[in-house]
Order: sequence, then structure tokens, then C-alpha cells
Amino acid sequence: MGIIPLCFKAGENTETLGLIGHERYSIDLPSNASEIRPGQDVTVATDNGKSFTCTLRFDTEVELTYFDHGGILQYVIRNLISRQSLNQLQVD
Repeated sequence: MGIIPLCFKAGENTETLGLIGHERYSIDLPSNASEIRPGQDVTVATDNGKSFTCTLRFDTEVELTYFDHGGILQYVIRNLISRQSLNQLQVD
């Protein structure tokens, strides 16, 4: 998986939510990556029981594609491998 960019809701921040930076977070995402949408709200839960809502900051479908591939580097590598495989088939 790639990095999930999140944005606090208006009026919320680490201080108002009592977050100190040592928490572990669980983010409630759809099990199928194709169901994730730009700007979607998600529930975030901490290991100490706090829960709050954030907005996903995937602003475009391209960003979601990169995330689904585990990041832009993995996306590029997979595309290169796919093209090389296709070129090999055409040459053979």
C-alpha cells in the first residue's frame, strides 16, 4: 500500500483530538480499492480508542491508481514490465 493522505475536518487538529503522535491508526477503507473515491470521508481509529472522521486527500483518479499500486514507483515499474512483456510477445 501507498501513503494515505488525510485532512482533518474543519475545527479539528491534533490538539483538539488529543493526538500526541505516538498512536497507531486504523483507517476504515473499502476492501476493494476501486470503491475509494477522491474526497471521501473515512473513519480513523487510534490504538487507544479514539475515533474521528477525516477526508481522504486523493484528489484525482490518477492518485488513487498510484495508491492502488503501492505508490508511483511500483506503478511505473509495473507499467514498464507490462510493456516489455508485450513487446516480447510481438517480437516472438
